[in-house]
Amino acid sequence: MNIFRLAGDMTHLISVLVLLLKIYATKSCSGISLKTQELYAIVFVTRYLDLFTDFISLYNTVMKLVFIGSSLAIVWCMRYHRVVRRSYDRELDTFRYWILLGASFILALVLHEKFTLQEVFWAFSIYLEAVAILPQLVLLQRSGNVDNLAGQYVFFLGAYRAFYILNWIYRYLTEQRFTRWISCVSGLVQTALYADFFYYYFISWKNNAKLQLPA
Repeated sequence: MNIFRLAGDMTHLISVLVLLLKIYATKSCSGISLKTQELYAIVFVTRYLDLFTDFISLYNTVMKLVFIGSSLAIVWCMRYHRVVRRSYDRELDTFRYWILLGASFILALVLHEKFTLQEVFWAFSIYLEAVAILPQLVLLQRSGNVDNLAGQYVFFLGAYRAFYILNWIYRYLTEQRFTRWISCVSGLVQTALYADFFYYYFISWKNNAKLQLPA
């Protein structure tokens, strides 16, 4: 554990809390991609299979359970909550995310650290997380205007990956055997996908204006 990983975990947690606040306080999921949320649920379930085999720390276990539970709760609300589901932008959320699932799984079968079920699923979750935000970004671009909570959710989600890049750099410099290259490369790809959003987020913050993305 280091300050960069802690900052990354906290910004990730804040992004989830912001999204839950949006859904439960406004009873609306407008501007949120169900496809991205389903991808994140798959990411966390497949990544944290070690919950049944390894115990690292109480903090580690609690965070894993929080991310699995919150992602499944968000998907349930968007699909089945009698009020929330009415605000889902089904017509805008049409990204073919099965392509991301298939490509990530094939890549995990080819590029992994060990050819075991747990390690292949871990690699799959890393590759999938790198691109899971794409349906969300496409939905926001199609809608044009981005409400405040949806914009903050995506911002904190991107900040979480940026902090994790600093975490990996720190670990590479301080640990003799740091070999999580799959996480590093995938994290760089994921952070790069946020670049356009960060630019328009900064412009809207600087001008104290509503966040708008080009269609």
